[in-house]
Amino acid sequence: MMIRLQELCELPGVSGREEFVRESILNQLKRSPAEMRIQVDAMGNVIAYVTGKKRSPIRLLFAAHMDEVGFLVTGATEEGWLRFTPVGGMDSRVVFGKRVLVNGHPGVIGGKATHQCTGEEKQKVPDMDRMLIDVGAACREEALAIVQPGDPVVFDSGFLRLENGFFKARALDDRAGCALLLGLVDETPEFDMVLAFTVQEEVGLRGAETAAFSVEPDMAVVVDATTAADTMGIPEERQVCHIGGGPVVSFMDSRTLYDRALYTEIRRMAEENGIPTQTKTMVAGGNDAGAIHRSRGGVRTAAVSLPCRYIHSPACVLQERDLEETAALLRLLARELPCKGNDQSAADGQ
Repeated sequence: MMIRLQELCELPGVSGREEFVRESILNQLKRSPAEMRIQVDAMGNVIAYVTGKKRSPIRLLFAAHMDEVGFLVTGATEEGWLRFTPVGGMDSRVVFGKRVLVNGHPGVIGGKATHQCTGEEKQKVPDMDRMLIDVGAACREEALAIVQPGDPVVFDSGFLRLENGFFKARALDDRAGCALLLGLVDETPEFDMVLAFTVQEEVGLRGAETAAFSVEPDMAVVVDATTAADTMGIPEERQVCHIGGGPVVSFMDSRTLYDRALYTEIRRMAEENGIPTQTKTMVAGGNDAGAIHRSRGGVRTAAVSLPCRYIHSPACVLQERDLEETAALLRLLARELPCKGNDQSAADGQ
């Protein structure tokens, strides 16, 4: 799992530019012992219709997004600096001074140094529209010989193991989810399922919208990373979730009110099988469920997320134990949810 995750995190895949991640996932799916029909739709989503040992009474979808936050080049100055625009939600505090790869070329995001600032400038990080990327070019012509407008930019941040099973990398949101979905077909699953590796989640859940429309699932489990704010100075009630607390099963976020019966059933199954789970202490964030649960006539949807510190930054942090427990929960759901069928009586309180 960790080797697979590291390989995925080291691939560039800004929203709308997911081709390297897509190619890796396609190659790994083709090596699976499970029989499946794989398609890439017009948006670039990878959808795998997996044949299990048994036919499933429901069409069960597992989804994770391939894209990461990053930047696109918009132009170059006469002096050779690159202008850029963010892709996805980022705080300028995690951007200024960072190393980046511009279409594979190394660069640094810079701006006015603090000793050159005056007055209020000294008290705040500059907005991103006042930053530029330095690739060492001496003029506009040199810069545009290296990159062109529209070229992707990602943080240049490696995969690093920390103490106590912690590790950091960029793009753990959501290459971790992709790695977990790939793990579901390391062997032939008990029941049929559909895996969707979606595009453009970070800019509005766009790939999930088209994938869900095509797949027409009865039930969906969205696998993503979610904010863990369990750091110094954050009140307990605002910490959202905790690293080391196991997978996060949400009842609500900013985009979705999750199927109540499905939420309750997943937490019950996890407890009975000795898998720790937690839920969010704040209604915050969102994921591909926001598009999937509204597709066609509606889809019963759950979210199973990994608690991740410093999300949307060059150094996201996860714990390997949470990854393993989330993998165990997903295997359980793939085995047990088809047996539950799609009975809505529990959701209706009957």
